[in-house]
Amino acid sequence: MERQAIRTFNIPAEATLEVLGGKWKLLILCHLNCGPGPKRTSELKKAIPEITQKVLTQQLRELEEDGIIIRTVYNEVPPKVVYELSELGLSLKSILDQLDEWGEQYIHQREWKSSCSECSQNA
Repeated sequence: MERQAIRTFNIPAEATLEVLGGKWKLLILCHLNCGPGPKRTSELKKAIPEITQKVLTQQLRELEEDGIIIRTVYNEVPPKVVYELSELGLSLKSILDQLDEWGEQYIHQREWKSSCSECSQNA
């Protein structure tokens, strides 16, 4: 699954959707954005229980290929692998924060509940 080296986009938002589009990538990024420090794959899987392990791994690889996240492997037994936003990924922080704030207001307006206590503490 190799990405094209040169692409032409009709509008800049199309490039954004190319990188962040789909159901899972934005959720992964929001979880990496909220809470302290890098996250292990198991932490992300626990935070997004509906995602399969295969899809989570695939989405993490694509985000790494696009330079949005950094994957760090520690030389331990068993190996420890963590993910965090890269410098480019951190440039999305204000957008991710705004999406979180809007979602929080929407949930409140609809009188629904959110199970993300970690994110609402950081808002």
